[in-house]
Amino acid sequence: MAVDRKKTFNDEDVAARLAAELPKWRLEGGEIRRIYHTHGWKSTLMAVNAIGHLAEAAWHHPDLAVSYSKVEVRLSSHDVKGITERDFALARKIEDVVLWQPGSEAGAALEGTPSDPRFAHMKHD
Repeated sequence: MAVDRKKTFNDEDVAARLAAELPKWRLEGGEIRRIYHTHGWKSTLMAVNAIGHLAEAAWHHPDLAVSYSKVEVRLSSHDVKGITERDFALARKIEDVVLWQPGSEAGAALEGTPSDPRFAHMKHD
């Protein structure tokens, strides 16, 4: 069955979905939002570029607020003035990519970024 990309969810449904699927995200002002904390400007730019790539590939564009050590992502479907399945799907993909820790995967070939603050990028909450 095809997903209805234009169907909007009410606040109660959004809150329930966030609690179940994206617990670090919150509903505020008609958008789903998440703040990612980084270890500094270089890491912030890396996160913004990753989010930008995902959004452009998905053809669904979040609003971003960027500062030295954090990125706030705000998602809603402007064309239908609400939260849709597109917002949840992009939020999940952003979460997967931005917080990916290859060194934490069992038997992984990639060791991941060292936890040394000189090399660390994302702050994992």
